[in-house]
Amino acid sequence: MSFPNTDDASNYDANQRPHVPLLDSADVEAPAADLPRQRRRRRRTAAVVILLLTGLLGVVYLVVTMTSNGEEELLPAGSPESSTTLQPEKMKPVARGVEEGVSEKTYRPSLGARAYPWTKRLLAWQRTAYHFQPKENWMNGPLFYKGWYHLFYQYNPDGAIWGNNIVWGHSASKDLIHWHHLPIAMHSDHWYDINGVWTGSATFLQDGQLIMLYTGSTNDSVQVQNLAYPADPSDPLLIHWVKYSGNPVLFPPPNISPQDFRDPTTAWLTPEGMWRITIGSKINGSTTGMSLVYDTKDFKSFKLLNGSLHSVPGTGMWECVDFYPVSKNGKNGLDTSEYGPGVKNIMKTSLDDDRNDYYAIGSYDSEAGIWSPDNPDIDVGIGLRYDYGIFYASKSFYDQEKKRRVLWGWVKETDSEETDTQKGWASLQAIPRTILLDKKTGSNILQWPVEEVEALRRNKNVFDHVKANPGSIVLLDVGSTSQLDIVAEFEINEEALKKINGTNISYSCTTIGGAAERGPFGPFGLLVLANKDLEEQTAIYFYISKDLQGNFKTFFCADHSRSSEATDVDKAIYGSIVPVLEGEKLSMRILVDHSIVESFAQGGRTCITSRLYPTKAVNEDAQIFLFNNATDASINASLQIWEMSAACQRRRQKIVNKD
Repeated sequence: MSFPNTDDASNYDANQRPHVPLLDSADVEAPAADLPRQRRRRRRTAAVVILLLTGLLGVVYLVVTMTSNGEEELLPAGSPESSTTLQPEKMKPVARGVEEGVSEKTYRPSLGARAYPWTKRLLAWQRTAYHFQPKENWMNGPLFYKGWYHLFYQYNPDGAIWGNNIVWGHSASKDLIHWHHLPIAMHSDHWYDINGVWTGSATFLQDGQLIMLYTGSTNDSVQVQNLAYPADPSDPLLIHWVKYSGNPVLFPPPNISPQDFRDPTTAWLTPEGMWRITIGSKINGSTTGMSLVYDTKDFKSFKLLNGSLHSVPGTGMWECVDFYPVSKNGKNGLDTSEYGPGVKNIMKTSLDDDRNDYYAIGSYDSEAGIWSPDNPDIDVGIGLRYDYGIFYASKSFYDQEKKRRVLWGWVKETDSEETDTQKGWASLQAIPRTILLDKKTGSNILQWPVEEVEALRRNKNVFDHVKANPGSIVLLDVGSTSQLDIVAEFEINEEALKKINGTNISYSCTTIGGAAERGPFGPFGLLVLANKDLEEQTAIYFYISKDLQGNFKTFFCADHSRSSEATDVDKAIYGSIVPVLEGEKLSMRILVDHSIVESFAQGGRTCITSRLYPTKAVNEDAQIFLFNNATDASINASLQIWEMSAACQRRRQKIVNKD
């Protein structure tokens, strides 16, 4: 397969009449790529780009040049060709995004934490091999179009931090793993988006036409909704986009703050034939988060429905809202407009207050335009989360090619902003995950890495029935451990489970001392990115508790507290309860890719994403261990461990056959 020089938009004829879905000729504007670019401050011409992925948060800054064969070559931070390296001791963390009306973008190390003296070797190791890290950043409207998967992501050309000059980057892939970076799709070049082209969602109309709604930040920092569409719908790469001349199509309604109105969802059809969207917000002057509901026929004029699709007191501003159906019985994902007795609906929001993604399962009343949770005790924002680690501003889409719902999530950095500037990039995208309703429990979804990632597996190692007695650690010799796919099953000694009395002590992953806190039945699991002396280690583990009535609870946790000797990085402990049904073995899958580790328990009932910055456990010094820190129960573990190849991310390729 060959690719065109898609960085060069000069072959596009701006005078050619663009495709205009739902609009008449008077509504046509020039394609966004060809419009004059008005900026509040002058754009630098250095070879630097920034990546902001998913929803409204994330910054990835890359220094890139081109090798003779047209592939990207990363320049080491501080090299003569790169931007000047900033010295950590001269920089102080500042708030990013709050004044602009979005959530905080900067990780703040503990007060008094000393800046670690990172070497180029350590910083180079942190960059991932098979996760999506494009040359520009921030994912918005994922979709599948004419044989290609597309990511549109927010990008700041002015530096390695979040800013008010946000445009849309664009990448395309045939398989969700290997990506080709395309020209910027939309610039912040109108009064209604001059302070940022923010989160958007794609909708396919009934005749197959594609439109995009997105949030723009105006010259007065008011959040408004805008319409765009492909200039050439016959182009499978969707290189050029047109903004509707009547933008904005939606302003904040009365009693809604101008900075609390963002992130339109993919539209779905009502039984009456109207298109319906929902937008994240909160009741002005309160902490009640909600999703507003609008109906439209043409995406130019909208009617606000009374009330909201759903609201929850005490949850604060809702952003990056997602709303989609899941099948109660089927094995496939569902298109957003599916509706009926065999369907449940997922309501998801990203909470601005704590920057976590919450979801709940419920029922949708199309006539009233209201969604209700099955269990109000675990309503949106107070119950289940997509991921109990570093995972935010996620967005799903329906893959009509493989009949599955695919979830993307933004994974921020948890080191210092100064370090990100030194290394020249920040943040990335989690491996895309499929979403299904858990048919066994009926009370949670299952998230699982897309099958395409398994094509990167090589050099398989198998360990059968490895016994680990209480207090033991076992080295698993698999060679290189910076890029792994691990599948593990655990069996715990049944006799010990029955014999040991329960207690009235409650357990929590986040507050009980992590993997060092010993109990009768745990913790046990794996130590990844560990050096041989275990001075650095990250424990991914199960912990089983037993109460006085003999009832068991299983927890799935990730302990970052000993992940690095650096003090200016996150070292929290993450996790939650994971449902385990009678007769099930305990199982986990772990994707290790340098500074990101994604962990899935019990087929994806509970997920934890970790960002890790070791100083010793890197390259040939990184190892993996089986451990059992329980006081009474032994375990048997069976593992399959694959080394993972690097994915391909390229630009400036020529496409001869775009199909």
